[in-house]
Amino acid sequence: MFNYFRKELEWGGRKLVLETGKIARQADGAVMVSYGETIVLCTAVGVKSAKPGQDFFPLTVNYQEKAFAAGKIPGGFFKREGQPSEAETLKSRLIDRPIRPLFPEGFRNEVQVIATVMSFDNENDPDIVSMIGCSAALTLSGIPFFGPVGAARVGYVDGQYVLNPTLDQMKTSQLDLVVAGTAEGVLMVESEAQELPEDVMLGAVEFGHKGFQPVIEAIIQLAEHAAKEPWALPETSDEEKALKARVDAIARAPLAEAYKETVKQARYAAVAAAKKAATDQLAAEGLDTGKAGALFHDLEADIVRNAILDTGIRIDGRDTKGIRPIIAEVGVLPRAHGSALFTRGETQAFCVATLGTGQDEQIVDALAGEYRENFMLHYNFPPYSVGEAGRLGRPGRREVGHGKLAWRAVHPLLPEKDKFPYTMRVVSEITESNGSSSMATVCGTSLSLMDAGVPLKRPVAGIAMGLIKEDRGFAVLSDILGDEDHLGDMDFKVAGTETGVTSLQMDIKITSITFEIMKTALGQAREGRMHILGEMAKALTGARGDVAQTAPRITTIQVPKEKIRDVIGTGGKVIREIVEQTKCKIDIEDDGTIKIAATDSEQAQRAIDWIRGIVAEPEIGVIYTGKVVKTADFGAFVNFLGSRDGLVHISELAQGRVGKTTDVVNNGDTVKVKVIGFDERGKVKLSMRVVDQATGADITEQVGARPPRGERPERGDRPERGERRERGDREPRDTEQSAAGG
Repeated sequence: MFNYFRKELEWGGRKLVLETGKIARQADGAVMVSYGETIVLCTAVGVKSAKPGQDFFPLTVNYQEKAFAAGKIPGGFFKREGQPSEAETLKSRLIDRPIRPLFPEGFRNEVQVIATVMSFDNENDPDIVSMIGCSAALTLSGIPFFGPVGAARVGYVDGQYVLNPTLDQMKTSQLDLVVAGTAEGVLMVESEAQELPEDVMLGAVEFGHKGFQPVIEAIIQLAEHAAKEPWALPETSDEEKALKARVDAIARAPLAEAYKETVKQARYAAVAAAKKAATDQLAAEGLDTGKAGALFHDLEADIVRNAILDTGIRIDGRDTKGIRPIIAEVGVLPRAHGSALFTRGETQAFCVATLGTGQDEQIVDALAGEYRENFMLHYNFPPYSVGEAGRLGRPGRREVGHGKLAWRAVHPLLPEKDKFPYTMRVVSEITESNGSSSMATVCGTSLSLMDAGVPLKRPVAGIAMGLIKEDRGFAVLSDILGDEDHLGDMDFKVAGTETGVTSLQMDIKITSITFEIMKTALGQAREGRMHILGEMAKALTGARGDVAQTAPRITTIQVPKEKIRDVIGTGGKVIREIVEQTKCKIDIEDDGTIKIAATDSEQAQRAIDWIRGIVAEPEIGVIYTGKVVKTADFGAFVNFLGSRDGLVHISELAQGRVGKTTDVVNNGDTVKVKVIGFDERGKVKLSMRVVDQATGADITEQVGARPPRGERPERGDRPERGERRERGDREPRDTEQSAAGG
């Protein structure tokens, strides 16, 4: 019944298995991939014909995690998977980026690729498994695809590269790098690193590329048995060739002139005018203008690319290594905890940092389990940044991806949580854009955090590199413009400090690039990064000495673990009262660490004293201030040291005889008490009699200590009346006293 095929190999110390022919047989291509006990079902489906007039390639990649894969039930009211999480969105982009360049130029049929995580073993990340499975599904589908693609994760532990490290190994790795490509070269790189040198990063890419070659060979062997007949590619008709030649003849000269404009808005206006004039002429000649858009794009690419290779001068007049003018400003917003405006040419990022407490941490519900994140970076790209009017909505895939890239670049430089116990959020508003807004976000984020007083290890900057590659040579471009990204062959983003690289992201639009080009790009990027760091230093060289006045101050104290419940109180009654009375935010951890956050230092100290009072043990002979919480015939109960109660016996309320308790104190009175002992049950015995209630001074010596009630002679121990001494037996009074009395 099943036309089943299977291919397995040992890879990175574990078994990788590719299976097809049993599940999802109606898809054009379907492969079940398992690595360890992580299993992903990958499918590919293509529409047999393109929509008339469609001038782009509609490829959709969806990565989805099912809660059952980790033996979990989804949270929320509906108890089913909902919209994609940020992690799912990022992994969808990760799969998309290496496969998109491998579809034929001019292919316009809709293609959908879906990766569904069916099993997760908490050891092997499903992202690499998904990339391999989607590549295999496309290779088997018959859809035009110049693959297969291989992928691998590379770690760096104790100075050694590790192929596909487990999640546990990643905890000690200085590098998290994902690389994908073909047998010939690299197509995509995504990474986070602990300030590693460029040669180590390049070595990791080479190691990963070599490491996934057996996977590519396994997919090819599977395809030899199970691949479907390839689709026929549409041929270019004579009419299309004639239209292309006519577009070239009409539009080349005006477009070449338009691209001499160095200012973006003027250039865009000139390009639009040249295209409109050419389109009007084509229409007047009775030619089909529906396909003119794609032909204009090809012509623009040819003009721009060859001009750079011929002259070494770019659209805006720079040479290949030139960096646009930079202006860095900090402290732009008066009430923000930290703010920075980073402008590079016609790209501008307005970054604002906010400091919060542990209660502000993001709770992430992932397949591997729930965890908390204390650093968030949110990137927004409003339409006005490119002079357009558009709809504002929830962040798209591009915004999520750019924000995460900047997050990876800055994350390795953040202080340890125990040394800086704040939750940090940075929002990057892109207020202008003409290329590399994500790297402007890296620079602005670094400055805004330092402006907020976050002690970054070092400032971090980012730069985007481009590539023009033809048969006659190549040119690597520093700090690319939007047009150079759009019309070029590579978008290679490099972020780091003066010490080393913290993040790489590379996307290739051609089938692959060589390591020679990557080495050139990394070296050129380092030169640019050093220049940018120098410009940033004109605004701020390091973190300010303290957090902003508007930020909360966090004080950390430690209490015995067995005292935590006393601080919290029954049903949280005590901690709620402290928060309500002091207006502080208080986080209590299981190990007894308590963090008190407040913008008012007096209120913070009040909360600290309150908590310390709760956990402190009463000491004999020490005087405390307390409140009467209950009165009885035999005395008054006084609350002191936060939640501690003690009894002031009626005999200890005041000097002399007290008729009833309420003659001296009432409920709610504030009194000063001295600890005079503990009863057999450990209850505290207090005295007001030996404390001056006005000054709080100890007056025991003045009034004399009264023996504890248990040690006083009982009535039965006193001499009987008949045994009392007669008056004549008494000692005579002092003579002088007697005389005075007489």
